[in-house]
Amino acid sequence: MLNLIRKIIKPKYKTLNQIEINSKNILHNLEYIQSLQEQAEIFPVLKSNAYGHGLKEICHILKKTNIKMVAVDSFPEAQVVYKYFPGKVLILGEMPLKAYSYCKLKRTEFIVYNKETLKYLSRYGKKAKIHLFFNSGMNREGIDDLDFFIDDNKKYLNKVEISGFCSHLAEADDNSSSFNQEQEKRFTDALETLHRSKIYPKWIHLGNSAGVFVLNNKIFNAFRPGIAFYGYNPFLKEDKNFSKASFLRPALSLYSTIIAKHKVKKGSKVSYSNSFVAEDDCNIAVIPFGYFEGLDRRFSGCIKFLFNKNKDKNEIFWVKIAGNVCMNLCCINFLNKDFNVGDRVQIFSDNNDMDNSIQNLSNKINIISYELLSGLNHSIKRKII
Repeated sequence: MLNLIRKIIKPKYKTLNQIEINSKNILHNLEYIQSLQEQAEIFPVLKSNAYGHGLKEICHILKKTNIKMVAVDSFPEAQVVYKYFPGKVLILGEMPLKAYSYCKLKRTEFIVYNKETLKYLSRYGKKAKIHLFFNSGMNREGIDDLDFFIDDNKKYLNKVEISGFCSHLAEADDNSSSFNQEQEKRFTDALETLHRSKIYPKWIHLGNSAGVFVLNNKIFNAFRPGIAFYGYNPFLKEDKNFSKASFLRPALSLYSTIIAKHKVKKGSKVSYSNSFVAEDDCNIAVIPFGYFEGLDRRFSGCIKFLFNKNKDKNEIFWVKIAGNVCMNLCCINFLNKDFNVGDRVQIFSDNNDMDNSIQNLSNKINIISYELLSGLNHSIKRKII
């Protein structure tokens, strides 16, 4: 009763910044990825707040699917999944050992990289379902010598359920590299080592987003797509797989609301360091979106947003950042065009062909789309459309 009263009297706060998630595009990407690996289960990667899309929101969308398991980084993320997604959770990251005791064992599987974690999880017996992670050549994490690891940890391995065997590709997005084949060979050889020790994991997974497109061995019965699941091409344009991955559809767009309007005279300066000087009289808008919210400061003075004054009259035009991006604010030069306080500006588009698409903006400052997406502040309201 008390919670109901709180919900009724809680003030409704309308946010000035909003991320919109196109559920149809998410479901399209999932269906397309599945069509490329029909024999495999797809474990969408939802770490880092679902690559900025909103962990809770993506869980809601995935309720409509037959996805059996999603992958997250840690226990705090798993808690959200427990609440909003009915399936299982694969925890990818290493955690403080005590954190494993907080997890719901019936709904959780764990990737294990070392003896210490294996030893701790063995206290739960067969209730603990683990995926052994083999270092196939990336040298970032994982078991280096699988034969030794098995011999050295038989008493712990016998106590848990070894549900999966996995690794991670380092250069799957580079078709010119032969390292994919090297990693795949090391991984399949290591799988044979497991089999010789009479260990037969249910899930065999090596492929990330790019791996979905480049791995053809049907032994892989699970894939962990991240960036591709959200609609972004993991390949460069010159890669032969680029066109194949172009069927993916970005799902995220981002809008902010104009909170102030200034008429600025020719020669006047705008924002920190006086980095913008008006070449003519112009109208300057201010939006409450800065580098704290996820607008990289390197975008200062060099990128454009889309303004749609009136859809019915097709009053759509581009407006450019004026001066330096601030912590929570950004100024925009509307030149001689008009606008009102309360109008919305599209910062990021879900259309790859637009100048303000995530991919095009990432290219502008020589970063990858992962950085721009994961940098979107958790506090921004996400809405499923």
